[in-house]
Amino acid sequence: MNRTMHSNLAKISLFVAVLWLCLTGSAVAAIDGITGTAFSFTARVGTISAPDGSVMQIWGYANGGGTVQYPGPTLIVNQGANISVTLTNQLAEPTSIVFPGHAVTATGGTPGVLTNEAPPDGTTTVTYTFTAGQPGTYTYFSGTHGELQTQMGLFGALIVRPSGFNPQNPTAYGTTSSAYGEEFLYLLSEIDYPLNRALAAGQPFDPSAFRPTIWFINGRAAPDTMAPAGAPWLPNQPYNCVPMAYPGERVLIRFVGGGVDSHPLHTHGNNIELIARDGRLLDSPAADPNLVPGAPVFGTVPDLAVSNFTQTVSPGSTYDAIFVWTGQELGWDPYGPTGHVCTDVSPVDGFDDVSFEWCADHGKPIPVQLPAQQDLTFGQFYSGSPYLGSAAALPPGEGGFNPAAGFFFMWHSHNEKEITNNDIFPGGMMSMFLVVPFGTPKPMM
Repeated sequence: MNRTMHSNLAKISLFVAVLWLCLTGSAVAAIDGITGTAFSFTARVGTISAPDGSVMQIWGYANGGGTVQYPGPTLIVNQGANISVTLTNQLAEPTSIVFPGHAVTATGGTPGVLTNEAPPDGTTTVTYTFTAGQPGTYTYFSGTHGELQTQMGLFGALIVRPSGFNPQNPTAYGTTSSAYGEEFLYLLSEIDYPLNRALAAGQPFDPSAFRPTIWFINGRAAPDTMAPAGAPWLPNQPYNCVPMAYPGERVLIRFVGGGVDSHPLHTHGNNIELIARDGRLLDSPAADPNLVPGAPVFGTVPDLAVSNFTQTVSPGSTYDAIFVWTGQELGWDPYGPTGHVCTDVSPVDGFDDVSFEWCADHGKPIPVQLPAQQDLTFGQFYSGSPYLGSAAALPPGEGGFNPAAGFFFMWHSHNEKEITNNDIFPGGMMSMFLVVPFGTPKPMM
């Protein structure tokens, strides 16, 4: 294993350890972004970095006079609101913004192929207005010279909250079948580092030569995906990606294709239920989106939902999926064979009413003989015990990065090259999903 790989693994361990040690109360996680109805963007040049030391020029959107960022600010708005986005252009060529899924009126600037464009004078503005008519996950990106400007960073995510949105009992589409406890954004993109350097040096852009070498989730390559949100060493990459949940808790994953390639994003630990595409719920017109009385919330999804273990995220498209980790029917008790009870009273769904243990497997040991400690190779996240919420003795210098004894699952691109940074593993389009033991506060993000 080379020194860089050791360094990246150490960074991953340190980041997650810091998250564990900064414990807070369990509140619904909110996706980072900006809210309101009127937004002001400035398109200009900036730089970003990758964990392998690469520094890349980007063309990004800044919120008003703030810092240019990659990707652009995530806009979080309410259904029915009248939205305006005013664009000023400090780049060397015209640029614009399109908002798929919305009827947009553009004023100012000069006419372009897809919409009005802001000229490269730093003063002329274009204002795009639309009504956020349907809840869901959307994207926005440059409508000008797209093969260059999109891959340089002119894109972002748009989230429309449903009417009557309650942050304490949130839904993605205003239906019980789209209810969730936690939500996380997976905005996927890529950069060709050699081509990027050539562009920064003023060389002509050849789109046919585009061969990505670094891949990003929310503008960061692993292990920086798991660094704290707003980390000061990543000033132009403010968004992280650290999905986590309690057993049985519904996790809403908002996938967005922000680059120019498709990416197969794979979730370990369980299948996901794809509930919406491009801001439209996968529900038939006659379907009742509400729960049958007594039915468990965790098992309810729209009637046209699709079960997947990998979601291919195409450029310009969005996908909403529900993930739930239960430990159901493992054939052994992930909470350990002793020291707890399993009570299933109301509703009778097979799970403990508090800890969400699958009662049919209560008390069952792992059905193999576990190796002795001297026969194990210890991962840094191993608590010393194979059971959720349990810890045991570890050899000196081993483990220590999982003090609450959670379960970790890697969520990553299933294209193996895309989990590297310039061919250095681990990196790229990768993060860790954390099952938080019941009764343990969730770490800060």
